[in-house]
Amino acid sequence: MDWVGRIGRFTLKLASGLIALLALVLLLAVGGLYVATYFSARGGEDMLEGEPLVARRPDSAPHRSAEAPSQILFGDLHVHTNYSADSFLQSYQIPNLDPRRTPADACDFARFCSQLDFWSINDHAESLTPTHWQSTIEAIRSCERAAGDASNPDMVSFLGWEWSHSGTAEEHYGHKNVVLADLEDNAIPARPIASGPTSTYMFVGLGTLGVLATESAFTDFGSFHRYALDALAVDTCAEGVASPDLPTDCREHAATPAELFKKLDEWGKRALVIPHGLAWGVTNPAHARLDRQLEQHNPRWQRLIEVYSGHGNSEVFRDFERPVKDQAGRYSCPAPTEDIEFCCHRAGELARARCEDPESIDCDAAMEDAVQRGASIDSGAIALLRPHDIIPGSTDADWGQCSQLQGEYLSAWSYRPKQSAQFAYALDSVEGRPVSDRYRMGMIASSDTHRGRPGTGYKEFGRLVMTDGVGYPLPSGTFDDRQGSFYFSGGLAAVHARGRDREAVWDALSRRETYATSGDRILLWFDHIDAREQRWPMGSEVKVAVAVAADAEVDPKRDAEADAERGAAASPPRFEARALGAQRQQPGCPDFVHDALPADRIASLCRNECHHPDEGRKRIIRLEVVRITPSSVAPDSTAGSTVATIAERIEDPWRVFECAPEEEGCSAVFEDPDASSGTPVERVYYVRAIQEPSPTINGDSTKPCLTPDPNRPEDCLNPASERAWSSPIFMRPAAL
Repeated sequence: MDWVGRIGRFTLKLASGLIALLALVLLLAVGGLYVATYFSARGGEDMLEGEPLVARRPDSAPHRSAEAPSQILFGDLHVHTNYSADSFLQSYQIPNLDPRRTPADACDFARFCSQLDFWSINDHAESLTPTHWQSTIEAIRSCERAAGDASNPDMVSFLGWEWSHSGTAEEHYGHKNVVLADLEDNAIPARPIASGPTSTYMFVGLGTLGVLATESAFTDFGSFHRYALDALAVDTCAEGVASPDLPTDCREHAATPAELFKKLDEWGKRALVIPHGLAWGVTNPAHARLDRQLEQHNPRWQRLIEVYSGHGNSEVFRDFERPVKDQAGRYSCPAPTEDIEFCCHRAGELARARCEDPESIDCDAAMEDAVQRGASIDSGAIALLRPHDIIPGSTDADWGQCSQLQGEYLSAWSYRPKQSAQFAYALDSVEGRPVSDRYRMGMIASSDTHRGRPGTGYKEFGRLVMTDGVGYPLPSGTFDDRQGSFYFSGGLAAVHARGRDREAVWDALSRRETYATSGDRILLWFDHIDAREQRWPMGSEVKVAVAVAADAEVDPKRDAEADAERGAAASPPRFEARALGAQRQQPGCPDFVHDALPADRIASLCRNECHHPDEGRKRIIRLEVVRITPSSVAPDSTAGSTVATIAERIEDPWRVFECAPEEEGCSAVFEDPDASSGTPVERVYYVRAIQEPSPTINGDSTKPCLTPDPNRPEDCLNPASERAWSSPIFMRPAAL
């Protein structure tokens, strides 16, 4: 029978291909070992040396007092150096533009270039070796020693790592930064905790493909091979042994967030676990959704969520579904809406436009083939397939913004709406979990820089080194220009702190008195004003059905443990929001930076541009209030969330306050007449402060940047309105 012959020939070809692939891998491995012997200067332990850290900011730096009762501090809690495998790979793309960066470089950049108040290191645990970890600890301690007086440091440096998990849509737990409060030996876990060995192999496998695509593949592969061998040589820790009882030189894994939290419980150290990259399509499956992760949520550890980074904005929920396969293995292709046009639809239209006879059967077949391949991009099934490969000769302009969320500020690439912050806030509790374990997390933003540069958003310049827009090479030796147009300068985490020291910053983070900015240092306040005129700031949980006398005592510390017991709401609840625009920037670097760093260091690290504020401020043009009702039923109901009701629960915006054009700042006092002390539902409120438009890297992704070229580093500046997002105020019935 003919089909038997076809199967036989296919099997023979497949076997031959696998044998050839195995032979190629073996050849590359042997060749890599040989090359690594001669070209090891670019990889391995040489990265651990770094440049020495300089001293505290000199006296000529602007004075920052620890005496103020409350102050806003800015930081970055998501920073990678070349100790991370993906960061190591990025450096191959611009070897003549920027050297590899270590934690020591990151410290200097945070202190002098971006001039942060606090920051943390978060290299991927999956590729960290014990040597990397010890080097990281010493670098962060050295950075902290340079901060001077511990009660009034110029900058606070936190130790941490990233736990990076990728899985199927049903079992996908995403990426989370672990940030540790302290630096003493007895306060630090012996090793970072990775998500699993599969992630390490993925880093090495994709890294090998990427390096082979570079122009200098021969020397680059030798360097990366050495790095990969160091990572793979670390033994896996034994399972079933308490984390503190494991040896220090193994790689520890936690397959789920619940396992990670259990291990942190065993250590008993102070830490925060911060989900990030929420809606970013590169690391999240097309149909991933946060309600499947809610059973893995632990409010003790997960008190914050990263809503914005250099990988884009993950704030909003939009009710659309990416293409799905039917039982026959064929993708559906949803029709375009005002929120999104999928690449499968655009592919079909482009294919039809190229037909000699658009009404012919052959044209229908070509169109359907293009639709199916386009759907693979929309669904993330073929991550390395570009639209150009579907329709030969097509351009970026032909594909426009297909598969991208429309009408939102700098949205994350290939947006996953059921991974967004709004989706998280709108969820009910899942069956079997107390409703108090709902996602009630404060908002922050950070950079997610892979260039060792914390706080890159202080100025919009240097796209190839101040964002991750340089990208990674594909096996074809090309880049996806469209994806490269969805990398941005980093965001910032802001805290309302009662001092400048480590404890003051940690206390603000723990009680969620935080907000996110897209990079500009916008000042933002958001308070609930209760019946006694007591203010409860962003991040607070307020029980609305508790009767409290007007003269009742209030805990002035309002710490994390007392957070859920905060006083009574006014009826109807009353709020105040205030915002002040970021200071405008002067060119170059301030004098104190030149006093502290040599000119070549400023040029290499800061690119001759630092945070250099002027007296004038940008204008806040409006305040937007978002109201979310995560439970539309009585508190004792076991009904769960459905996607169909999520959109109905999110009112965005619920209220809008336009700001006076002649004013730098803006304020608004408002009430919620729909809520009262007897309302048996929870409501979530947060504020966006929108700043006047200013030039922004990749501010208009309808005009994709060209393939990154060190000899032509365009910044692709276009106007966009930078913004700040407050942490929510959670108004809770007493029964919740």
